[in-house]
Amino acid sequence: MATELYLIRHGEAVSNVEPVIAGVRSDRGLTERGRRQCALLEGRLRSEPLRADVLYVSTLRRAQETGEYVARALRLPARASDDLHELRPGAADGLTVEEWTARAGHEVPPRNPFQPFSTGGESWATFLLRAETALLGLVGAHEGRTVVAVCHGGILEASFNLAFGRGPTARDVLFDPLNTSITQWRHRRVPGGGSSWTLVRFNDAGHLAGRVAEESPGRAVPTGVDDHGTAPDE
Repeated sequence: MATELYLIRHGEAVSNVEPVIAGVRSDRGLTERGRRQCALLEGRLRSEPLRADVLYVSTLRRAQETGEYVARALRLPARASDDLHELRPGAADGLTVEEWTARAGHEVPPRNPFQPFSTGGESWATFLLRAETALLGLVGAHEGRTVVAVCHGGILEASFNLAFGRGPTARDVLFDPLNTSITQWRHRRVPGGGSSWTLVRFNDAGHLAGRVAEESPGRAVPTGVDDHGTAPDE
């Protein structure tokens, strides 16, 4: 019995453009372009149509605003989920990467995947544990059904780590999904209690093609591969 898991990244956020490191405190939601992206996504979801059974949305503002468009298209209530947050940056929330680098005295994000992003924040390793546990919870709670989750680039990256069994030190892949892109996984249980993951599609933003810019200038929270495509151990 297969469970379909659709992961939708939020639309372009104010924090992508400023850019600032955006956690709960400094998330100012979507830009006007982000709202246009979401309107195109809504139209696509209405026309396909995607027959989903349940919708989860990260409680960060940029995801909540995106989730409103998705909920209308799917005609489903949105279930709020703190566990689908992007990596939580802690004290760096609201600062630019340059400002936090100057204060912290080290690169952002830290090269060590077990070092917290900043005081009170998550490390890459603790983020992966939280994100992968959340994704397993979604497919476990809705086995054999179709689940949609509006979330963040970090959650999408965590889904690949989970599916391929990669630990927190495996950070050698440039991973930068587009705003409002759709990634679809098919999950099946296997004998012995394990999981089988099939990637059906990744970074599908066809609804934006030729109609609105597909890429934002920065990330809301930098993770392990920087905006120049350099892995932290290079």
